[in-house]
Amino acid sequence: MLRRAADLVFLRYIAASGFALAVDMGTFMALLALGNPAAPAAAAGYGLGIVAHWLISSRAVFTAGVAERGPERHRQKVLFVGSALVGLALTTAIVGLGTALGLDPRLAKLLAIGASFTLTWLLRERVVFRRAPAP
Repeated sequence: MLRRAADLVFLRYIAASGFALAVDMGTFMALLALGNPAAPAAAAGYGLGIVAHWLISSRAVFTAGVAERGPERHRQKVLFVGSALVGLALTTAIVGLGTALGLDPRLAKLLAIGASFTLTWLLRERVVFRRAPAP
């Protein structure tokens, strides 16, 4: 029973990640189409993707581990953003190293997406939304 519940949480997390990626890329592409420079457009897309992921994760994915309003909820938000920044750093490192080693940047980015997804899932499941032990 617990295994099935964990599988459902993971599937919801995959869906949330896909939606957040769509927000990120949609924002990025729209801002590029409006003539904005690539770096600020990428940063804006990534930032809106983080907001979208938080909203879905805290309301539909990790519902059992979301803190009530107050200091603990604020702590979760900070940890969530921190996990996103760790994912961004890992992505940047993999793409940078991959291209330095001669990989096509698109292939390096695909590898980075997989690695970043795995790392942020683990951080969010085991740290950000960790359930308090039962008394």
